[in-house]
Amino acid sequence: MTVAIVIVLFLLWKLEFAATLLNLKAFPEKTPRELDGLMDDNQLAKAREYLMVNSRFDIIQSVCSLTVLLVFWFCGGFQWLDTVARSAFSHPVAVGLCYLSALFLGQSLVSLPFSVYETFVIENRFGFNRSTPATFVMDRLKGLLLAALIGLPLMGALLWIFGNVPNAWLWAWLVVTAVQLLLTWLAPTFIMPLFNRFTPMPDGPLKSRIEELGTRCGFPLDGVFVMDGSKRSTKANAFFTGLGKRKKIALFDTLMEKCGEPELLGVLAHEIGHFRKGHIRQRLAAGIVQTAAIFFLLGFATDPGGGFARLLFDAFGVKDISPHVGLVLFSILLEPVSKALGVLLNAWSRQHEFEADAYAAEVTGDAAPLATALRKMTADHLSHPSPAKLRVWLDYSHPPLVERLRALGV
Repeated sequence: MTVAIVIVLFLLWKLEFAATLLNLKAFPEKTPRELDGLMDDNQLAKAREYLMVNSRFDIIQSVCSLTVLLVFWFCGGFQWLDTVARSAFSHPVAVGLCYLSALFLGQSLVSLPFSVYETFVIENRFGFNRSTPATFVMDRLKGLLLAALIGLPLMGALLWIFGNVPNAWLWAWLVVTAVQLLLTWLAPTFIMPLFNRFTPMPDGPLKSRIEELGTRCGFPLDGVFVMDGSKRSTKANAFFTGLGKRKKIALFDTLMEKCGEPELLGVLAHEIGHFRKGHIRQRLAAGIVQTAAIFFLLGFATDPGGGFARLLFDAFGVKDISPHVGLVLFSILLEPVSKALGVLLNAWSRQHEFEADAYAAEVTGDAAPLATALRKMTADHLSHPSPAKLRVWLDYSHPPLVERLRALGV
């Protein structure tokens, strides 16, 4: 089993490497017609360089991550850490939390230099980064605090369930689903404001047009806010948050700087389209079903009397079968399954984007403003205008620009 897992992990890395090379090769030599007037030859060359720099960075990061995993694995790290946790604590839940926390912190430390380099070297070099070192540090500290306040109690509950309750996977799934729904409801009010400032949009023609659009589309609008996205990046976006009957729309301040009123309304109509077409409910339901399947399979990986769990633990050199180690080993084993499932979910998401685009064109009566906003964001983000099909197939939750414009008929 050890050899099979290593081969699969290596093949996944090779697939990503091949997609990266094909994506570089697919970059156009001349500015596509769709970006005429927004991206000249110099900007196109800058976008090509941005892609090359990020591609090299991604390859180096993936090699380092895979190397760290294999070294830790074959040096007996999983068994060593389990021994340390068991010597430090006696209660199974405390042992598990110690084990999982150590791995989480270790992974965070390994990824930290890459995050620093990406933010303050690559994004700085191409003029995107506006995050200060203080903001960067505070974001990480807030993330760790949230992980401790939310993650530790949740993980403790899961470890106790898997160690004490019959049909543990079912109860674990119910607990996680309840927490996910609660966090989705609480996030706009309590979590997101920890990282960004949301300012109510002042009264004026734009706000009135947005509210009128919401009423016309049957969108239960509870507020229009401007988010200080420029605090970290020049890149622009918009989204809505909230569960139930009341929704809040948030526009990045950078989006408002770069798009006119018709374009902003086109982008918001697209976001409302996701709501009106039922995409949010569908994705939420799919996520709940996916979580159920994962916990069902996790039950086999943590069953002390099960043959699969014994094979899995032996493959990673761990002597005692336990929920906390099983959770970690199963997550590694799940990676290829998650990748395959991600391909299907991304294809589904791309179809949703087409539907939301079509809805926006219909409700506004004109596809041109949304198309212009998409062109501007592609040029401004130095995005790949025509990515390789394999890269799209593997990773893209949104269709490439050319396909979206073609579907809009512009």
